[in-house]
Amino acid sequence: MSRAARHESFLAWRNFRHLKWASVLSILSVGLYLGFDFPAGHNGGTWLGYTLGTIGALLIVWLMWFGIRKRRYGPGNWSLKGWLSAHVYLGLSLVIVGTLHTGFQLGWNIHGLAYILMLIVIASGAIGLLVYVRVPQLMTENRRSQSLDEMARAIVEIDGEAAKAALQLSDEFAELVRMSQNGTHIGGSFRRIITARDSGCGTARAIARAREISRNLPPVEAQKASELARILGGKLEIVQRARRDLRLKALLDLWLYIHVPVTIALVITLIAHIIAVYFYWG
Repeated sequence: MSRAARHESFLAWRNFRHLKWASVLSILSVGLYLGFDFPAGHNGGTWLGYTLGTIGALLIVWLMWFGIRKRRYGPGNWSLKGWLSAHVYLGLSLVIVGTLHTGFQLGWNIHGLAYILMLIVIASGAIGLLVYVRVPQLMTENRRSQSLDEMARAIVEIDGEAAKAALQLSDEFAELVRMSQNGTHIGGSFRRIITARDSGCGTARAIARAREISRNLPPVEAQKASELARILGGKLEIVQRARRDLRLKALLDLWLYIHVPVTIALVITLIAHIIAVYFYWG
């Protein structure tokens, strides 16, 4: 694989191949919709409605396969970028195909529910596209070439450095170091993870207290206290990056927890919709 191919965006995969296919499908669907008229008007029960409905249903099932197929790709198969490109563009074309299938006639029934779920899946997919494009970049910038494990090891090393610095000061500063060690948490509850904040962070409190005490110390001791605060400040910076890393990972997972269940609900409703149309209505 060439360097250009490796760095090619999935949106521009193979010179926008799937955007072109999706555009052709959308234009053809609109052309057929405008080119034919029916005595009872456009609806899902006309030959065009059945045709567009069949295309839409096949697209939904085929695009769902991406969730499985993306875990098994390699030489001789479609690339992950290719499948993702198809997933995005052909998924967006479903808005046109599915809407024209209904003939803009919807009711409060299983058919209307299938259409609404389809729009929700497509909308959540569009949000997922933004997440997929932006979050990995933010994670890379936030990590600064450090993994989460490496951040944890750096925090432990700084704790040791802070403990040594506190030996040159009063016992109160040693207590602040212990506060930082025992009262600093990364992760925890959903609220803590998704906000990447801890209002009672031991390190933040220790830094604030060390600076407050140093104001009333002689110059030499004040300088040592400031040095301890600086060391703890370095720890806090890494702690905050670790919290942001967990938050970004949680955003990726949170999107999947919404998109996947709604997609499954869509498929179940789609099956009920097809059964109702082809078997119940005959």
